[in-house]
Amino acid sequence: MMNKKLARIAERRKRLIEDAAEQRLALKQHSTPLKSTLLLADRGLSILHYVKQRPMVAMAATALFGILKPTRLGTWFQRGWGTLLILRNVRKWLIKS
Repeated sequence: MMNKKLARIAERRKRLIEDAAEQRLALKQHSTPLKSTLLLADRGLSILHYVKQRPMVAMAATALFGILKPTRLGTWFQRGWGTLLILRNVRKWLIKS
């Protein structure tokens, strides 16, 4: 009786280990396309943390934008800022989920 129970437990354990291995492989295959995007987002967050710790960098960049008045650069800055806000909201949403 005890041997049958142990055999069932061992069989179930073996099945669960196999299932976990298959799930890890599937997750790896499905997450590979996201790797470069996630690395880029991580790099952006690193830059943001750097600037937050050094406010003089942000003030210098703002002064530079004010002095040079680059319209094309300003347009890209607006796009980047909008993207940053969207990413921040998505990150908050993912953390809540």
